[in-house]
Amino acid sequence: MPEAPTPRWTSVRVLPDAEGAGARDACLAALFTIGAQGVHEDGEWLVTHFPPGTDLEVVHRAVTEADEAASLETAPLPAVDWTEAWKVGIRAHALGPLTVTPPWLAEGRDPATTIIIEPGMAFGTGEHATTRGVVRLLPRHLTPGTIVADLGAGSAVLAIAAAKLGAAAAYAIEIDPDAIPDAEANAARNGVADRVHVFEGDAAVLLPLMAPVHLVVANIISSVLLELMPVIEASLVPEGHALLSGILLEERTMMCEALAARGWRVVHEEPEEIWWSASLVRG
Repeated sequence: MPEAPTPRWTSVRVLPDAEGAGARDACLAALFTIGAQGVHEDGEWLVTHFPPGTDLEVVHRAVTEADEAASLETAPLPAVDWTEAWKVGIRAHALGPLTVTPPWLAEGRDPATTIIIEPGMAFGTGEHATTRGVVRLLPRHLTPGTIVADLGAGSAVLAIAAAKLGAAAAYAIEIDPDAIPDAEANAARNGVADRVHVFEGDAAVLLPLMAPVHLVVANIISSVLLELMPVIEASLVPEGHALLSGILLEERTMMCEALAARGWRVVHEEPEEIWWSASLVRG
């Protein structure tokens, strides 16, 4: 009896609009937002790969919403064990007092300061600058007893980081049901399942049920962050902080103005590559 064909990964090539201001950065952001673990440049093209089962209509829609003039090409890749192939490009990241690493690079590291994340479908392995920016900022705002809410938690890496840094509880809220098992497994793997509590649902609905919290972290695209700010404001204790990421560096001025209009003040910033992360306080 013939063997069933091996599911193929898909190559996705995107050619941003050469005339569109910010089109390239917008397409890059869209690819990472929908789960790309890495993107490389082939001339003017942006190239990435998505695993078997990926809904390519979702990929196409995300890219064209970011840049309606973008060209997009998809093609099945040869039957390669891409789970192993991706390991070549994934490394451990030392981020202040913590290190984020995949399991195969964790041996010999101090469990108290190491976050082990199994790369999977859930966003958040330390490979993306937005994740790294938040982890670098977290120690500035965590003291024993801090209650944290992580919105759009993905792999729960940020909630786990908060717990490793001394948070009494970290609520990891994620709307994607496929990410929930990964988040729960990561919390258990890192020995913080007693403090990292994973919830499936809309952050705008769930966060008020967990209020008040001392710190809200959210690594989400800027438009969604702005929509969530009223809920975040209402859910924080007085003098509580919001730690935001997922923002393009070119959006910094726009975000600062929009946040200032709501009474927020930037207290720390962490730019990296084309991304901007920041911690804020009211007043």
